[in-house]
Amino acid sequence: MDSQTAVRNQTATDASTAGRLKPNSLGVLGILFFVLSAQAPLTGIAGAVPISVALGNGPAAPAAYVVAGAITLLFSVGFVAMGRHVVNAGAFYTYIGKGLGRSLGAGSAGIALFSYCAIQAAMYGLYGATVSGLLAAHTGADLPWWACSLVTMAIVQVLGGAGIEMGAKVLAVFVLAEFSILAAFSLVTLLKGGGPEGLGIAESFSPGAALKGAPGVALMFSVASMVGFEATAIYGEEAREPRRTVPRATYLAVALVTGFFAFTSWMLISAHGASKATSAAGQALASGDSTGFVFAPIADLFGGWVNDVLPVLLATSLFAGVLAFHNSANRYLFSLGRDGLLPHRLTSLNRRHSPGVAGCVQTAVAVALVLPFALAGKDPVLTLFSWGSGVAVLGIMLLYFLTSVSVVAFFRRERLDPRPWNTLIAPVLGALGIVGAIWLVVENFTTLIGGERSTALWLELTVPTVLVAGVLTARLTRRPTADS
Repeated sequence: MDSQTAVRNQTATDASTAGRLKPNSLGVLGILFFVLSAQAPLTGIAGAVPISVALGNGPAAPAAYVVAGAITLLFSVGFVAMGRHVVNAGAFYTYIGKGLGRSLGAGSAGIALFSYCAIQAAMYGLYGATVSGLLAAHTGADLPWWACSLVTMAIVQVLGGAGIEMGAKVLAVFVLAEFSILAAFSLVTLLKGGGPEGLGIAESFSPGAALKGAPGVALMFSVASMVGFEATAIYGEEAREPRRTVPRATYLAVALVTGFFAFTSWMLISAHGASKATSAAGQALASGDSTGFVFAPIADLFGGWVNDVLPVLLATSLFAGVLAFHNSANRYLFSLGRDGLLPHRLTSLNRRHSPGVAGCVQTAVAVALVLPFALAGKDPVLTLFSWGSGVAVLGIMLLYFLTSVSVVAFFRRERLDPRPWNTLIAPVLGALGIVGAIWLVVENFTTLIGGERSTALWLELTVPTVLVAGVLTARLTRRPTADS
């Protein structure tokens, strides 16, 4: 092949990928690591399980994860069916736009972007507090939490711009580290026959036990722990054979996350003893450090060194989470720019074929969300982390519902898939389960954010406000999108 032919071929390749993210960059495992990182397993276990046990249904909290997993799996059936016909980095809003119209699709895009940025900012709050505490304990340095967060934003920006493959490799290391120690604890506890009261299968999984206490609170936190799995579709443009890779990654992510949270929470309760788990979780919450409920039994099993390692793994878990949500949010910005709902400049790709401008904008948004809490001297965990997590969970649950309805509408109209289970029955059942979950989130929102009812109301109102703003934006823009 002569040099002129090579240049022509390269030019043709560049033209074919113009305005598109780098194809064939991720396999099933690469996508899976992004999903698991977004869910920050150690953060979810150390943060949610003590609350579910103390304020929810006690030792039956693992059953709530099984129910949440079942709801998510039903949703995934229609989600995957839609993904076989629509491959786009916009995922949620593209799916909703295809089924329910451009305006509602644009409104859902606003919710998705708002939710991803909110949960990333929330993680920066907890991350900053965690790293600041680690530095003070091990070096004596007295750095404010926000300084740690701002430095990390710069690192995330660099990694996000370095290409999707680099991000997947970094996340793989962090995810494997946190999974390994929790899995090792759970397996050893299981093989030992559980804790002082045995495995306590009936106390954790029987229907009677699951309905005791406040099962709605436990289910709410369990559903919140599932948030992030939908990122499988966001990376469809960059996946190898997306119509096969994305469905496999989606189902594998749901199964792994459900199994991991249910099994690990069960073993933690068993290690404490089913009859003592609720009081132990309550004492951990009262002490101001809920992680003690999780870290203490692991340290008892493996030794005191765990108390030094787990806080570091908690920090890396949060870092992996903020990087994953950075990649998700900048791909939404890229897709919105390509569809004409935001400035076209957001579609600019760097030499690594990553959305460089969108990444810079996403980082700027993260700074804008974090700085007000820093300037106001607010507690990063009690305000930024809890508030951001609350609105993100509510927003994403609403997106799940709209997507389920859109799947049914799309396939009833287009007749592209004749399978009733995949395109009607499972999506409808999933939508009903999601409606119940949304109701639980709204009813228990004050508990979810750990604040006051007036604060909860204002935060709840941000989600419909963003939806309406997105709808109005779509109606004011003249350029038709891919969803029209």
